[in-house]
Amino acid sequence: MQEYQLTLKDKRIVWGRAVDIESLVGKYSGDSLRRGVNTDLDWNLPAGVYRAKEVVMELDKMLEAMLIQLGEPVNGDPTVLLDSLQANLAISGRMSSLPLGPLALEDKAGSEITAQAVRIGEQLVSWAREINSGKKALAEYGPETLGKLEFRSHCYGHPLIPEAVAQVWGPYGGPKIMQIYNEYLHQFVLLRDALLPFANWEEVPFEVKEHKGFKGLRFLEPAREIFLTQLLGKNLTHKSIIRYAQSVVSSGLTEAGYGFQYHLGTVLPAGLGESARTSARYLLKWHPVQTITADETQDLAAVSFDYEYEDYYAAPRNEAGKGTPAGEYGLPISGEHYDEPSIARLLPNTGNGRTTLRFNLEMKGNEITVDLGQIFRGHRFLYRPYGNDNADAAVAKRESLSWHLAADIFSHSGLVTNTDGIHFISTGRNELVLWALLGKLYPENVVLLDKGDHKELGAAYVSGKGFGTQFLVL
Repeated sequence: MQEYQLTLKDKRIVWGRAVDIESLVGKYSGDSLRRGVNTDLDWNLPAGVYRAKEVVMELDKMLEAMLIQLGEPVNGDPTVLLDSLQANLAISGRMSSLPLGPLALEDKAGSEITAQAVRIGEQLVSWAREINSGKKALAEYGPETLGKLEFRSHCYGHPLIPEAVAQVWGPYGGPKIMQIYNEYLHQFVLLRDALLPFANWEEVPFEVKEHKGFKGLRFLEPAREIFLTQLLGKNLTHKSIIRYAQSVVSSGLTEAGYGFQYHLGTVLPAGLGESARTSARYLLKWHPVQTITADETQDLAAVSFDYEYEDYYAAPRNEAGKGTPAGEYGLPISGEHYDEPSIARLLPNTGNGRTTLRFNLEMKGNEITVDLGQIFRGHRFLYRPYGNDNADAAVAKRESLSWHLAADIFSHSGLVTNTDGIHFISTGRNELVLWALLGKLYPENVVLLDKGDHKELGAAYVSGKGFGTQFLVL
């Protein structure tokens, strides 16, 4: 069995069985252009496994058909129609289908999704321009066939830039062109919105099943409506992102944990395998791995990954103790490094009708196991030092600073906290230790440092909740 692994600098995270996705993507049951019920030629995505670019390739057939039907005045030039697509996929402007820019979402989940919408929209338009430049559909079907494409698009509300209005409704356009263009725009909007939860959205495989009642990606509309209502209402949570992602990839799951496995791989929060200081906290990442392995003859099962402690507030807690006073020995130097552990394993536990994943590593001969869900929860809840003009005063106020060895924190059962004081923990610049600590510390007032110098400590003291026990992690 070939294990799947992530590499983080000189560290590794390994688990499960790697899945060969390339053999599944692009194998379709038919053609997206086929004989219609009431028309000569219709369009629909054939059943199969797609990634984003494969969908764009199939959508290009509609664009090429429009260019043929618009005739000589357009002369096959897609610029105007693609410029209007770009305006629809932008996050601001009168044509925007998802006007996140004017909302200026400041919550962490909203800001990450906003940045995603920009990235995905720009790349989809770039692919649309690139693919159309090859005129592959024209070479495959010919102008006579493309000229017969016609269908009813049951969708409203995608405005066009003035130049596109002039083309689509001009003397060579009309309702037939408008129906095709409306569907073309709508499918792109559905594609962009479907991929919003995924940091590696270009790689995510999802299954499309052909429906007679609606076209292409329209099966996503009910879940999309719920998701966008939560996003625009500033009520987006990690669990709601998970639920939407499960619908997008047709997992069949109804319950949502912090991640899941479906028949084409595993989806976990995007921070895994990245730096905890810079990685997204709410986005997800798809991995080509069978986390809960099955026989070669069995299909990959859909599984939701649960937190060990569904309510972390009610989880058992133990105190870290007073530690070593910093005033007596000073803080550990910020430049120290731990060579070990160099590898972490994700180990599933499927007992009691629940599936949890454990983050397992070996440190100084001791086995350390932390719930993976709690690690991601700790990552979402952590604080970062912010600027403070009076750092010296802040340091003077915090005389109860002590430091702890990471190994001592791991020696306690349950989640680790303290009744009072400021507690410094060095990870030795080992990202595996850092991630494990985020799952071990009670996630209430944990501040992640970059340098641990005098200025940053001063800023850290006034970060977080501003009161109560505080853990500073470097």
